[in-house]
Amino acid sequence: MHFDTVIRHGTVVTASDTFVADVGIKDGKIAALALGLTDADEVIDATGLFVLPGGIDSHVHLDQPSGDGIVMADDFDSGTRSAAIGGNSTVLAFCMQEKGQTLREALKIYHSKADGKCHVDVSFHLVITDPTADVLGQELPALVEDGYTSLKVFMTYEGLRLRDDEILATLDTARRTGALVMVHCENEDAIRYLIGRHEEDGKFAPKFHATTRPIAAEREATHRALSLAEIVDVPIVIVHVSNREAMEEIRRARQRGQKIAGETCPQYLMLTADDLDLDGLDGAKFVCSPPPRDKASQDACWEGLEQGVFDLFSSDHCPFRFDDPQGKLNEKGKRHFRWIPNGIPGVATRLPILFSEGVMKGRIDINRFVALTSTNHAKLYGLYPRKGTIAIGTDADIALWDPNRSVTLTNAMLEHGADYTPYEGLDIRGWPVRLLLRGKTIVNDGGMTRDRDRQGSYLARARSSLVG
Repeated sequence: MHFDTVIRHGTVVTASDTFVADVGIKDGKIAALALGLTDADEVIDATGLFVLPGGIDSHVHLDQPSGDGIVMADDFDSGTRSAAIGGNSTVLAFCMQEKGQTLREALKIYHSKADGKCHVDVSFHLVITDPTADVLGQELPALVEDGYTSLKVFMTYEGLRLRDDEILATLDTARRTGALVMVHCENEDAIRYLIGRHEEDGKFAPKFHATTRPIAAEREATHRALSLAEIVDVPIVIVHVSNREAMEEIRRARQRGQKIAGETCPQYLMLTADDLDLDGLDGAKFVCSPPPRDKASQDACWEGLEQGVFDLFSSDHCPFRFDDPQGKLNEKGKRHFRWIPNGIPGVATRLPILFSEGVMKGRIDINRFVALTSTNHAKLYGLYPRKGTIAIGTDADIALWDPNRSVTLTNAMLEHGADYTPYEGLDIRGWPVRLLLRGKTIVNDGGMTRDRDRQGSYLARARSSLVG
């Protein structure tokens, strides 16, 4: 067979296997895995490199409404470009329903934001903020059939959070339609109470964002979300877990027989609440929810990744510029932590951080790395086996990793829209030196191939493996 591209002499890694093979690519698909493949228009020498499935980041916020006068730093162009720099070939972004808006109206807006602007493949999770009878009874079932098979609900943020009865109704619709629900677990009433107490005491600095969102508020909401899912008998995903107490709620739910997926993020491995307590307003750079915790919580999150409590390692990329009146240092945010936009950039640094801190330091093996960053995302969100592995017939989304490449992270190299990275100066060992999307090289030696048009496509999805 004549191939469009052959990747030679690399070590192929999937979630279950590691083996030496050449990869033959034809018409955007993997067509052969064998030794001695040579007949191709293009031959890529991968000697000394790992040949991995492209990363799938299933928790990314792009071009999302963020409050009066606040503008998210990444649109779909810059955000997906940064994702590609970090070895990702697919991102799942959120389509935010605003109050009074139908889901189809929201989707029309987000498709217009994304269409023709993406460097990697994309798909949407539906964020449900207004679960009316029409939304749950008519729109959502039809949209699930159309391939929008996952949705998210919030237990915090006024304007976004749902009451328990609304969560139950949404979960019941998910059960009947086969959709998968992601839940942001924090107790909004407890948070608002603590904000009030802090205001009485004159505590307005960025560091107090963390103390108004304590571990107990996340643990309680996690337990409540799992209890609501148990009542309705439906699987859920608990996203961006930051600490042992919430993680143990997931472990106990599994022991009771519930189908649960857990997710954590780089900020909970690498940052602590002390990062919010910097001179001046620099702590605003690290404001996100849930906030980073402490060293013991970092250790717990590593344990969850190692032991399988967490199925997903996502970025929760939610970027805002720091030194910008439409970003972290807006006028109200300068005076009160409550008005600092919640979120940090991280779509480009997710994979290098886990590879360097996890694989290269012996915390996880490379097969577990592939599972946590690609395969499990594809399975949970209805993209497998088209995405998330290296096998004959799958999309040729391939990241070539050099385990010996040493890199010191700087903001400029990440090509996102934010003016900072929380990981500035971090020394990384191991880097994605080339990325192919459906067989076409879109990143080479750490930079985008500028001569190519934006190659990303929208992906309709099947139902989750967790639902079946």
